[in-house]
Amino acid sequence: MPTATLIHKILIANRGEIACRVIRTARKLGYRTVAVFSEADAQAPHVALADEAVCIGPAAASASYLNVQALLDACRQTGANAIHPGYGFLSENAAFAQACQDAGVTFIGPSPHAIRVMGDKAGAKQEMIKAGVPTAPGYLGANQDDEVLIAEAKRLGFPLLVKAVSGGGGRGMRLVHQADELAQAITSARREAQSAFGDGTLMLERLILDGRHIEIQVFADSHGNAVYIGERDCTAQRRRQKVIEESPSPVVNPAMRAAMGRDAVLAAKAIGYCGAGTIEYIVDQDLNHFFLEMNTRLQVEHPVTEMISGLDLVEWQLRVAAGQPLPLTQDQITLSGHAIEARLYTEDPYAGFAPQTGDITWWRPAQALFEGVRIDDGIVEGGTVTPHYDPMVAKLIVHGRDRDDAIRRLIATLDDAPLLGLKHNARFLRDLADHPRFRAGTMTTALIDQWLLDNEAILQRPVASDDTWLLAAALHAARQQGDQTVLRSSSVTAYDISLSCDSAKRTLRVQAAQGSTSGTYEVSPTPTSKATPVRLISHDATTGIARFELHGVQRRLRAIWSGDELHIVVQAAVFVFTEVSAWPDQGKAQDPSRALSPVAGTVAQVLVKLGDTVEVGQQLLSIEAMKMEMWLLAQAPGVVTAVYAVPGDQVQAKALLINIEPTKED
Repeated sequence: MPTATLIHKILIANRGEIACRVIRTARKLGYRTVAVFSEADAQAPHVALADEAVCIGPAAASASYLNVQALLDACRQTGANAIHPGYGFLSENAAFAQACQDAGVTFIGPSPHAIRVMGDKAGAKQEMIKAGVPTAPGYLGANQDDEVLIAEAKRLGFPLLVKAVSGGGGRGMRLVHQADELAQAITSARREAQSAFGDGTLMLERLILDGRHIEIQVFADSHGNAVYIGERDCTAQRRRQKVIEESPSPVVNPAMRAAMGRDAVLAAKAIGYCGAGTIEYIVDQDLNHFFLEMNTRLQVEHPVTEMISGLDLVEWQLRVAAGQPLPLTQDQITLSGHAIEARLYTEDPYAGFAPQTGDITWWRPAQALFEGVRIDDGIVEGGTVTPHYDPMVAKLIVHGRDRDDAIRRLIATLDDAPLLGLKHNARFLRDLADHPRFRAGTMTTALIDQWLLDNEAILQRPVASDDTWLLAAALHAARQQGDQTVLRSSSVTAYDISLSCDSAKRTLRVQAAQGSTSGTYEVSPTPTSKATPVRLISHDATTGIARFELHGVQRRLRAIWSGDELHIVVQAAVFVFTEVSAWPDQGKAQDPSRALSPVAGTVAQVLVKLGDTVEVGQQLLSIEAMKMEMWLLAQAPGVVTAVYAVPGDQVQAKALLINIEPTKED
């Protein structure tokens, strides 16, 4: 009989929303908590939420959140006798779990042996084959020579996946469509895997075309019990990373759920698993399921399982880690309704999903919380999103009676929880949830990437409507009317306002209606066109809600001032209006002779040197930031006259990296 473990204080070896989420459940159960933070996260919400907090190093994850000794030192310093790893970072690191065990600290997760077995994706597949769990064909060999990998890839056929055997989250994974892409994919995947997990070992896996990614939540205890808690459909992905997850899957019937659950429990028991885990499957068009991997930790998307089961999976983790049996048997687990989770990323979907960094000027998610809505976040208004960590800043989770209910609530929540200050993917998430393919439940894991290649409408940047421009002009006029620094003669009844939004600029004619308290402005889309009355009814500075009347209809939306910028939120899209200066900054024009870093990050590759001749669109160097690799391309033909970076350099956004002397036209 397993002995009980007395846990009294828990250190959360993570950051952001998962650290906050674990702290809340630990507090509910009466545990004291310790947060750890890097120098970049000193003001992060998880630090303030915990009972105690310890700085464990500089911003780089390798020197802080991945520093095993610093984490164990923090345990000794605070008296914490258990560690919850969250997800990412060291959550699936067998050496870390072993180090905790050796130090007498309870690791709230599976044994080092289980992590080790399932952490090697090739070895895990071999174990599953022995256990009778169906797997997709691939190459799992120890020979990692490029020539061997290329030969095996050609034997398997295309398309296929080059995958890191360690880690997860889509890192160290490349999709290869044809043979001439192999060499670059192998080099890139190996380098990324080595950087992220300290292990560049690769495997190959035949891609199941038009597949669905469906996973089973499993739980096992130290008493020999194991259960599954429904499935999650994670098919909506970009570059093998999940975007929207839901439970139950729109394609899984009870018999299929039972078969997948049976295999998932079989997989967990085959390795003596204990704790929370996820068995990930790829499902083909005939609804056959094949084992992909096991995540030996809590998943990012675990809240959808919690929403339909009514269970707190972190509570289950803590109870199992303390030696208690599972709270429920398989027959006692019931599922109700439908839940969907959308991951809010600070990335620009309309610029290749480039990660974004900067200050958060508005984030008040409590205004979007209604029955059936949950928002897990790790950010705060006034905080900063840095380039050092994952760009996911929040998760919006909704629950409804059925799938249509859940979709409707998700769309409303995305509308009502705007994030201002930097670009993000909220509008893309809204459009995806409302897309016919998502509504019909016919997404595939490759569909979003195909949309990107095909330049589909869902990936075209939203443009402010004419009515939004009219409202922006009226709000600017109302603000100026109360601003004593604006020098405009009281005899001037009509005047022009020049506004910019994204790359668009317009000059609108504005005239206040008769009666200084009417709040009505006659706004013309151009100085010579017919005016439209816009009546400003109210504008709440706390909620940002503006009520106005336009075309005879009263409407409401969020219009928020941040300095001289007016942010208007329309269906989760944020349009930022500024008044155009009479003296524009000519230095902002793009200069093809200066290759600037698109974001703050680490230089991964430099493909050119002094004196090289380059063509338009040629790859110059790549930057790694926030789990993404971005290439800097030549904007004009010319000759490289200077290279200011080498691989490994940390660079800031807009840093000058390469000079090119453009080729003169004849």
